[in-house]
Amino acid sequence: MALQQMQAPQGDPRAPTEKLCFTLMEACFSTGLGRSTIYQLVKDKKLRAIKAGNRTLIPADSLRSYLASLPSLETEAA
Repeated sequence: MALQQMQAPQGDPRAPTEKLCFTLMEACFSTGLGRSTIYQLVKDKKLRAIKAGNRTLIPADSLRSYLASLPSLETEAA
């Protein structure tokens, strides 16, 4: 028997929401950046990191802001 995912009704507080923070490994996976790059960006204060107990979390808005600050790749018209 196949498992079916149940969705909470619209407006239900149990409905899945967008992630607010990412672990360091999730930040790597989400951005395609390596672990040492993420650590360096935190060290250089280009990414904000917060602590929740022993966990280090990167707020989603910090990741978005950093990625938005990167220059666009300019391509030549063929």
